[in-house]
Formats: sequence, structure tokens, C-alpha cells
Amino acid sequence: LNMKGLHSGISTFLLVLGILSTGLKSSHGFQVPATSRVSANPTSSSKTSFSSPTLSHFHARLTRQHDVFAFFEKNNKKNRIRRSMADASASTGGTADKKGFLDKIKSLVPPAQERKKLIPLALMFFCILFNYTILRDTKDVLMVTAPKSGAEVIPFIKTYVNLPAAIGFTGVYASLTNRMEQKDVFYTCVWPFLAFFSLFAILIYPNRAVLHPNAFCDLLASHLPGSFSAPLAIIRNWSFAVFYVMAEMWGSVVASLLFWGFANEVTTVEEAKKYYPLFGLFANVALIFSGQYVRWVSKMRSTLAPGVDAWAVSLRYLMGAVLTGGGIVLATYQYMQRKIIPTLDQGTAGSSKKAAAPKKKKPKMTMKESAKFLLSSSYIRNLAMLVISYGMCINIVEVSWKAKLKQAFPNPNAYSAFMGNFSSATGTITLIMMLLGRTIFAKFGWRVAALITPINLGITGLLFFALNIFSDFFGPLTTAIGTTPLMLAVIVGAAQNILSKSAKYSLFDPCKEMAYIPLDQESKTKGKAAIDVIGNPLGKSGGALIQQILIFGLGSLSAATPYLGVILCGLVFLWIQSANDLAGQFNKAMEVDDNAGSAAGATEST
Repeated sequence: LNMKGLHSGISTFLLVLGILSTGLKSSHGFQVPATSRVSANPTSSSKTSFSSPTLSHFHARLTRQHDVFAFFEKNNKKNRIRRSMADASASTGGTADKKGFLDKIKSLVPPAQERKKLIPLALMFFCILFNYTILRDTKDVLMVTAPKSGAEVIPFIKTYVNLPAAIGFTGVYASLTNRMEQKDVFYTCVWPFLAFFSLFAILIYPNRAVLHPNAFCDLLASHLPGSFSAPLAIIRNWSFAVFYVMAEMWGSVVASLLFWGFANEVTTVEEAKKYYPLFGLFANVALIFSGQYVRWVSKMRSTLAPGVDAWAVSLRYLMGAVLTGGGIVLATYQYMQRKIIPTLDQGTAGSSKKAAAPKKKKPKMTMKESAKFLLSSSYIRNLAMLVISYGMCINIVEVSWKAKLKQAFPNPNAYSAFMGNFSSATGTITLIMMLLGRTIFAKFGWRVAALITPINLGITGLLFFALNIFSDFFGPLTTAIGTTPLMLAVIVGAAQNILSKSAKYSLFDPCKEMAYIPLDQESKTKGKAAIDVIGNPLGKSGGALIQQILIFGLGSLSAATPYLGVILCGLVFLWIQSANDLAGQFNKAMEVDDNAGSAAGATEST
């Protein structure tokens, strides 16, 4: 509304009404005083004077109306100004919020200099863990369901087959690193695995009846006590045992030693903190796909015609996938050596770590000198304790769970299908943990990230053992939910393994690999070889040795369950203590590295 126009109209209307009212009074005999007349003086035309009581009344009303309209006009202006300011503020704030959201998205995308090495590394890790999942599921089905074998044979394989093979490989690897360049060591170590897995599916497994000494083992079994059944099962199914060891060493050698060693060489500490937890994103998508691939192959075996060797057909499919994944790993590594590494050596972001903080090179050491050097380092001892503790703890729980798993799924097809779903579930949960891992590293640091895995494994492991020890107590619960104590133990054990392995892939492995970065080249190369290739099998073999002693002493794995629970508590306590000590040493080493880098930068600038 035009408030001024409205006010003017009302003023005119009231003036006319006052004049008319005065005229009416005169016509009815009332005298209008001379002072009540409206002045016609031109000089006073701008101000109309009212002296009669009636006109004074209307003038007072007119003044009040003017004040009211002036008040509303003033408030109307204020409201318009406020609305304009609010609209401007909202527009500015919305733009800022939109800009901030886009900046956050852009901050998640690595720069081009980092992408050119992170994407190939992620592809390599994807294929390596795709293969490892297939090999891990296949080795369990082969060995646990083999003739006159079972889950109880696993501790003996880890102690008497896997550990010696790992020690032997460490010696070979140390010799290779002294004689070859690192890129040639990578090729030399990977292709024998691919060759063996291919030969196993094409030649060894189809001729297992000829290669396996069944008659000889039956003869020995007739003269030996029953406690020797597990070692005899290893001899009887020796090709399966070799496959089991090669599958285990693929994880230790190719994933832990070769891949992470190469990643540490081309990645800075800052990049490791940001992207190491995210490497597992692609890797755990691989777990999901490989688990479903194993499940699909398991269902395919059940649809084959009678008389067809189902496992022979499935192994060709499974090992064909492993060979394809291995070929992609080698091709990607060769591409990085030809296209990426030369650009890093020219002073790009990947080599800034070496240029900023050069480390003094140490001379080559013999294996004895290297072992002495590693044992004298508390940093390496704490790091080895983390790896050994994880291996022992996961082995103690896992073997007991697989014994329950065979009872629930005695058929190889059902066993393999369950393991495929187990691997997919592991990949899904680990994928979620990977997304949280970056936040955990950023907000809480290395110490908290390193402590999550032992705490998680300790709690879930004790829950699994409690369910086995107090199975009668949980009987009403299993009846109420419509299952059996055996199946509930299988499900809880599967959940324990899934949570523990997801914590390992998303937090434990990145923590372990970040701990190598501040070390000098000699400690990094030989220390990593000793810890990853010997420490991990030593941890698993140590857990297996404990189980063997308890089984021989108590008669069965189920009778040893309460003691295994107590031992698990002790190992978790030592693990947590070592992680706390290593966290302090890691932080100090990083401070020294940062100071050295700053000093080197200051020297170059002067």
C-alpha cells in the first residue's frame, strides 16, 4: 500500500466532514464563532487552522491517525530492510555451504601426481587379495575334507610344513636381494606361485591317486598309535599339504612382503596416512567378488553329471582365475616400473621423501649379522610381537572354529559354499571398516588404530570360547531362536573371524606397514622379510604348537578349549603392551624424520 496517499485521502475526508458538521450546527440555530472560520489567507494555506471544538476534535483524531500510519510505515520499511538482509545472508550462506561441500569432495580426490601411482597400486592389491581369497578357501576345503583328515591336521601343517618352508624362503629371499635388483626379485618370487597353482589343477590333482602313498600310510597307521593320525594325513595327502603351504605363503610373500615393500618405496608418509587405509577398498571388493566366484563354482560342481570329477573341474576354474589375477599383477608392476618409477626418480612427489630426508646407507649384512641386528632393535622386536601375537591369536580361535564348521558342513560342496559366503561377508564388513579407517587415523592417530585389532579379537574370541565351554547354559537360547548349539557356535565363530580379519585388513596392516617407513633401507628390507615371512608363520605355528601340546595332553581339541581361552587372554595382553611401546617409538622416529627433512630443506635453500 501507498501509506502516504492513504493518509492524505483520509485527512481530506475528515476536513470535509468537519466543515459539513459546522454547517449543520449553524442551520439548526447554533452560532459559529468568528474564530471558527477557516482562514482564506494565502499565506496560511499550507496550514489549516481549526478553532471550533468540533474541528479541534477532528484535528486531534487526524493527528492520531497520522501517528499510527507513520508507525506502520516505519515498521514496514524496517521489515523490508530485514527481509532484504536475510535474503542476502541466505544467498551468501548457501553459496558458502555449496562451495564448502564441493571443496570437501575435491579434497577426497588425490592429486594427479598421486593418482598415477595409487591407482596401479590399488589394482595390484585388488588382484593379490582376489587370488588369496580363492586360494584360502580352496586350501581349507582340500585339506579338511581330504581322506582321513580334518581340522586337527591344520596345527601340524603350520608347525612342521609351513614354518620350515617360510624359513627356507627367507634365506632364498635374502640371497636374491643381495644379487638382484628389487624389480627382478619381484618377478622371480611371483611366477613360481603361478606355475605351481596351474600345474596343480592340470597335472597334480588329476593324478593324486598315483602320487599319494595311501597304501604306505595305511601300513604305518596299523603300527602307530591313534595320536599320529594327523601327521599321517599330511603324508597321505602331501600334494594338498603343499598346496596349503603355497596358498599361505602367497599371503605372506606376495601380499605382505612384495606388495607392501614396493608400496613403501613409492609412497611418502603423508600419502600413507591418507591412502593406505583406502587401498583395501578395492581389495575388499575383490573379497566380495572372489567369495561369490567360489560360491558359484561350488554350485556348479553340484550340477555336474555323475561320474565327472567335480573337484578337478572346479580347480581348473579356480586356478584359471588365480592365473589371470597373477598376470594382471605382473603386468601392472611392469607398467609402473616403465612409466611411473622413472618420473618419481626425477623428483616428483613420490621421491620427495628420499630427497627431503636422506638416510645413511648401511653395508650388506650376512643372514647371521642381520638376525643379530634385528634382535638388538627394540623397535623391530615390538613390531614382530604384533605380527606373532596376531598369528597365534587368530590360529587359536580359527582351528577350533573350523572343527565346528566341518561338523556342521561335512559335504565339500556345502563347506565350500559356506566359505564363499564367509569371504564375501568379510569383504563387505572390511569395506565398511576401510571407510572408517581413514577417520580413525586422522582423529585418533597410530596408537588407537593399532589397539583396535587386539581388543576386538580378544573380546570376540572369548565370546566364542565361552559359547563352547558353557554350551549347556546357552541351550535355552538356541532353542528359543530355532537353532542348535553347534550352528550357533559356527555363526559366532564366523562373526569373530570376519570382525578380526576386517580389523586386520583395515587397521592392523596399514599400521604395520606405516611402522616400516621411518626405518633405514637395511632395517626396512631385511627386517620386513624376517617379520613378514617368518614372524607371521611363527605366530601361527606357535598357536598350532600350543594346540598340539594340549591335544596330546588332554586327548581332544574340545577338552583344551578352556585352556585356549586363558592363553588367548595372555597373548592379547602382551599384544596391547607391545603396541603401546611401538606407538611411542614410532612417534619419536617420525619426529626425527621430520626434523631431518626440515634441516635438509634449510640447507638446500641456503
